[in-house]
Amino acid sequence: MTDPSRPDGEQLVVVLVGLPARGKSYVASKIGRFLRWLGWTTRVFNVGAYRRARLGAHHRESFFAPDNAEGLRQREAMADAALEDLIQWMHAGGAVGIYDATNTTKRRRSRIRERLSQAGLHMLFIESICEDPALVLANIRQTKLRSPDYAGVPVDEAVADFSKRVAHYERAYEPLGDGETSYVKFIDVGRRIEVEGVSGYLPSKILFFLMNTHLEGRPVWLTRHGESEFNVSGQIGGDAVLSESGRRYPAALAEFVRLRVGKGRTPVVFTSTLKRTRQTAGTMRTVAWRLLNEIDAGICDGMTYDEIRTTFPDEFAARQADKLRYRYPSGESYVDVIGRLEPVLVEIERQRQPVLVVAHQAVIRLLYGYFKGVERHECPHLEIPLHTVIELRVGPYGLDEERFCLIEPSTDD
Repeated sequence: MTDPSRPDGEQLVVVLVGLPARGKSYVASKIGRFLRWLGWTTRVFNVGAYRRARLGAHHRESFFAPDNAEGLRQREAMADAALEDLIQWMHAGGAVGIYDATNTTKRRRSRIRERLSQAGLHMLFIESICEDPALVLANIRQTKLRSPDYAGVPVDEAVADFSKRVAHYERAYEPLGDGETSYVKFIDVGRRIEVEGVSGYLPSKILFFLMNTHLEGRPVWLTRHGESEFNVSGQIGGDAVLSESGRRYPAALAEFVRLRVGKGRTPVVFTSTLKRTRQTAGTMRTVAWRLLNEIDAGICDGMTYDEIRTTFPDEFAARQADKLRYRYPSGESYVDVIGRLEPVLVEIERQRQPVLVVAHQAVIRLLYGYFKGVERHECPHLEIPLHTVIELRVGPYGLDEERFCLIEPSTDD
């Protein structure tokens, strides 16, 4: 079954540009995670990983000096190896290849452009610029010092060495500019964006996503609605109200949010338009999205799985065989739900306040899968229990997860 959310056959190479510790790998991984979730076969080719794998993780700042001829030769060999692997992978059917390297000189970028043109591949430059010294230092301490390059090295010594490495790159750095077209300048991790010559479906989608990305850390809370009457009876779909057990959950959820949100912050609360999620949100101010409604079960709406197995055995078997792509007759598949969730996901990414999403099992599985980088085919099988809040602390240097069971449900789907 093809994915209706994107055109077939489109390919793009995203080429990162920028000094070390400017968030290039953050941008690369975020774009990769977003596109994979939408169904694009995407892979990041990180030149630093090639260097560590093939030359060892032991190089100090002198290796990166522009006048170190041998170091330059080896670094360019690793950059070329990563680029050639990317091209081979694209020719084998990859949709989006992300080339994660400094690429700080016009000469280097010209070589990349010419090689990709020879390979028949379209490209987009994304330059990650950081004009805030505090952000650069934080990036060095939070990410670069965890690199195998500095395993066992005292922090102050590692910071000094890496700062000298950055200075070597600064001596040769030529920002994107005159004569270089089709690029995005991503400044201070989204505080400002500059665009030149960006067009086409994929580049425009990436640009829109980056425009709604920022660095600020905040919690994202994901939870299913409280237990509903359909949960008790084992029916799927419908617009049932909360059960007796489920009616205990709104108060527990509201108290949890009050205690966790912190002073001076107001959470943004998204629900579906169905009764059970709006009842669960209780008196909290909410935004109800039809896009957050549960997967449409079509002709199976209101049935139990046992009834589906008996009445529609072929449909039951097809769903068991491929839960991601199976579409209920006159209903939806998980792939369909991903397509309609994209605007909600972008809105969640855009928010700087804490976010609470009260929705349904399939929807929460997919949103959780996005943030955790879970492969799409695994998302329909994720365990998302009732009356449990999944707290995801989203930040520039990773994602932490904690789960809170607020009350014990009497049943589950």
